Amino acid sequence: MDNTPANPWSSLRNLTSARIALGRVGTSLPTQAQLDFQFAHAQARDAVHLPFDHATLRDALAQQGRPSLSLHSAAHDRDQYLQRPDLGRRLDEASVATLEEHARSHPDAVDLAVVIADGLSALAVHRHALPLLARFEEQAASEGWSMAPVALVEQGRVAVADEIGERLRARMTVMLIGERPGLSSPDSLGIYFTYGPRAGLTDAYRNCISNVRLEGLSYGLAAHRLLYLMREACVRQLSGVKLKDEAQLQQVEGDATRSAGNFLLE
Repeated sequence: MDNTPANPWSSLRNLTSARIALGRVGTSLPTQAQLDFQFAHAQARDAVHLPFDHATLRDALAQQGRPSLSLHSAAHDRDQYLQRPDLGRRLDEASVATLEEHARSHPDAVDLAVVIADGLSALAVHRHALPLLARFEEQAASEGWSMAPVALVEQGRVAVADEIGERLRARMTVMLIGERPGLSSPDSLGIYFTYGPRAGLTDAYRNCISNVRLEGLSYGLAAHRLLYLMREACVRQLSGVKLKDEAQLQQVEGDATRSAGNFLLE
């Protein structure tokens, strides 16, 4: 007869990808749990160092009729990018010249500049940026928002979008960027939204929508929340900590709506 007590955490493993109820062998993890951990760690490392395939993204955007600009941060390579976060927050001289040339030939202001950067997971960008952008731009076009060419930034960090938006004369910027990989999510895409972008802004002026991926926040809900932020930002003329995400989302069942607030407070 097996007298091993039942593990009360085991049933919860079906509800989360978190590493719970792994069991033990003496004072160590079971072999399979240890191998799974090492595999997840390898996936996270690979995601950080995966090269940004901006050429494929550029070609895919061109097939959809969307112009794009290929840019690069002041970080020359991946090693420098990881060691010098400040260089990833600004453009190199060639990219500045590219934006200045575009601004001269397109002097009119636009509502939105979309920026796609590899960040800390090019894998996330390769998997999710284009499907999310397609859902978002379909809804944005129906509302009449004007857009600059999509800026593809290699070795870019979040703040580089502020300089790009300022140089493109955009009222708002949206940055799609690969988030820092976790041991259960090497391909999580983040969205950073800023109203009135200009170089030197801090994170307090940005709104973040995180964990966009198949196992996380869906493309449709992410686009819905982003469009809400855009509308509210234009009304209030601000973004960041003073702009809360209070978008109304359709319930899974029924036609009633609910606030996308903190479920712990409901």
